[in-house]
Amino acid sequence: MSRRHLAMAVAALLTTASLAACGDSGGSSEGAAKTLTYWASNQGASIEFDKQTLQPELDKFEQQTGIKVNLEVVPWSDLLNRLLAAATSGKGPDVVNIGNTWSASLQATNALIPFDDATLGEVGGKDRFVPAALAAAGAPGKPPAAVPLYSLAYALYYNKKMFTDAGVTTPPATWEELVETGKKLTRSGQWGLAVEGANPSENSHHAFTFGQQWGGEWFDSAGKPTFDTPQNVAAVKRYIDLMAVDKIVNPSNAEYAQNQSVADFANRKAAMLLWQAAGSNLKAQGMSPDEWGIAPVPFPATPPPGGKKVNSMVAGINIAVFKHTENREGALQFVKFMTSDAEQVILNKTYGSLPSVKPASADPAFQAPEQKVLGEVLGSTAAPLPQVPEESQFETLVGTAMKELFADAAGGKAVTEAQVKEKLGVAQQKMGS
Repeated sequence: MSRRHLAMAVAALLTTASLAACGDSGGSSEGAAKTLTYWASNQGASIEFDKQTLQPELDKFEQQTGIKVNLEVVPWSDLLNRLLAAATSGKGPDVVNIGNTWSASLQATNALIPFDDATLGEVGGKDRFVPAALAAAGAPGKPPAAVPLYSLAYALYYNKKMFTDAGVTTPPATWEELVETGKKLTRSGQWGLAVEGANPSENSHHAFTFGQQWGGEWFDSAGKPTFDTPQNVAAVKRYIDLMAVDKIVNPSNAEYAQNQSVADFANRKAAMLLWQAAGSNLKAQGMSPDEWGIAPVPFPATPPPGGKKVNSMVAGINIAVFKHTENREGALQFVKFMTSDAEQVILNKTYGSLPSVKPASADPAFQAPEQKVLGEVLGSTAAPLPQVPEESQFETLVGTAMKELFADAAGGKAVTEAQVKEKLGVAQQKMGS
């Protein structure tokens, strides 16, 4: 992707407000060479929770190195736009968290320091990192654009008491069972499943997984979009139908984009949730770990032709360094610190995610039921999203199309295959425009 094409893509994605929101790096001001600015993604129940979690670690880094780190926790709804704005303007933070699915897109801007073997050596070496996590850090055949920080996968969370009260003894293993169970659990003031219908990234992640299960691909072998194939149309419709047809999802979920679905599950308004490492978030919202169970995301009872046994994307958060930093050495020191064994245990234990480095994985903190299920999914039934430069556009365009379909469903409109195909076709036409 050329800088001209990237600028065009950014123009389509950004508003004046989001461009204005991107300030100069604290590390680029005169006399502040020992200062870094770090944009962290919102991992916990709130931005405030993340600040409380990260600040003691940043203070520890300052004590060890003398380098102060100015922290900003950026909501997921803003993060991609702000990263793209920083990439094109050359102004912004020194170190950033990025969703691993954006790695190839941000790599194509040429704005991030590549982690070739020498640079990987500066942060501890390539062999320290979990191979599957490092593989989701950039396009194949190129040095990674980042290194993995938190490893994640999707799972099905369910309320044990609600299941027992409804006479349900085991979590659903198929979508047909999930719908049947969801109908038993949907009653006055309570819904079978909570979803994040207005969150493009969440929508696109489920589009990918359902697409794999229904035998679809979102890009062909040449990297060209194939959004509106019959397989992808059927896959997206299956997901939207959880609200539109099965009616096990509250119509208000069509407006959820800030983790409200997790809050609904934690507050016993919904019996099931599809999420990445939700445990710490649920605990922060007052839900005891004894109240919920975890199982792999379901599959179709009868897989469609070409359907793959995939029930999660290879999810995770990477950490990257912008080339415009004026403190490259300090920025890489910070990356090394954040991916050290000790910090990997502290941070991933707090967030309920999995370590991105091999030595930390053996810690007892990652042998709990939640981490066991997530680890098994990552190791056996997860697949990486396409590592193509246009991947971030896929998330935005397909995720927004699904947001519009959820809005139709919430408004009581029938969602037909023809409508789904039309929405996905429009999204495909916008790719690269």
